[in-house]
Amino acid sequence: MKAFLAVLALFCLASGISGISIVSKSEWGGRAATSKSYLAKGLGYVVIHHSAGAYCNTKATCSAQMRNMQDYHMNSLGWADIGYNYGIGADGNIYEGRGAGVMGAHATNWNSKSYGIMFIGNYNDYTPTATQVSKAKELIAWLVSQGYVASNYTLYGHRQVGSTECPGNKLYAEIKKWSNWKA
Repeated sequence: MKAFLAVLALFCLASGISGISIVSKSEWGGRAATSKSYLAKGLGYVVIHHSAGAYCNTKATCSAQMRNMQDYHMNSLGWADIGYNYGIGADGNIYEGRGAGVMGAHATNWNSKSYGIMFIGNYNDYTPTATQVSKAKELIAWLVSQGYVASNYTLYGHRQVGSTECPGNKLYAEIKKWSNWKA
C-alpha cells in the first residue's frame, strides 16, 4: 500500500495536480499563444487587475468574457495571448490565462517581474465576492507553494504600477486589506 501511495504522489506531482482547481484555457475555449516568453522562479510581485468589462457569474459567461478579452488582446492589440496570467470569475472559478511561468502583458515595465491576476468585471461597479477573494488568495498561495512567487512577495493594484484606475475602487479597497499589499 505504501508503494502505491508513493507512486500516486509522484504521479500527482508530475501531472501538476495539487488541489487547486483551474479552468484551463482549452476548457474556456481559448486559443494557443502565438509566442511565449518565460519567467524566472521566485518573482517578488503580484499585480491585481480588473477587466473593466462585463461581469460574469456562470462558467459559460466567464468563459465568454475570457474569449472576448483574448480576442481583443490578440486581434486588436497584436499581443501573443490574453495579457493576464489568470482570471477570477464571480462564478468562483480561476481561469488560466497565460498561466504560471509565462510572462504576461498586463503592466508595462512589470511584466517580467510579476504575475497578473485579473478579476473579471468592472470593480468600480461591483464589489468582489468573498469567493473571488478566497480564490485569488488560494491562487497566490499556490504560486508561492510552487516557487513561482517568493513567499515575501509584494501585492499591488495595477494603479500602483501604472497610470490607470485599475483594479477599480471597490477591488482596490479590498486588496489593501491583504497581508502582502504595500502602499
